[in-house]
Amino acid sequence: MHVVRADIPDVLILEPKIFGDQRGYFMEAFNARDFAQVPGLEVKYVQDNQSRSMKGVVRGLHYQIQLPQGKLIRVISGEIFDVAVDLRRSSASFGKHVAMRLSAENPRTLYIPPGFAHGFLVLSGTADVLYKTTDYYAPEHERTLLWNDPALGISWPMERISLILSEKDKKGLPLGEAETFA
Repeated sequence: MHVVRADIPDVLILEPKIFGDQRGYFMEAFNARDFAQVPGLEVKYVQDNQSRSMKGVVRGLHYQIQLPQGKLIRVISGEIFDVAVDLRRSSASFGKHVAMRLSAENPRTLYIPPGFAHGFLVLSGTADVLYKTTDYYAPEHERTLLWNDPALGISWPMERISLILSEKDKKGLPLGEAETFA
């Protein structure tokens, strides 16, 4: 596994070693021993989640104000535009974001630490997203950051895409009104 630090260094891009031949390929999607070798990173995953969404679905930007979750995100079919926004006021990158395309064709995995809001836009016909979390889902602590808040400066690739949002995601709060982390 090759680890690349994103523009916000706490966000990691994990590139697996892929072993392919005429039959297809094999890769380790996650290896706790290898992950533990990343300097300064000590995480324990407690929950795996999987979602399937159709083209144009925006999920997010979600976070838990208490029991914050670190996430290890991988696309197992399709393609998404994935976004992580730093909500840690003590961070030099507060309010900034990391955005990248994740797909089954390029099986990178994205590690987003606790203290970030996370969301994605589905770019393909459908997309299956698998992610591990470092804490359990706690709906009473879930918050939604407004996905298209101009203050975030996210360039969503929306050309020729009809967007589909849940009521919860339509009612997200802009960064200036959202609860954030110390």
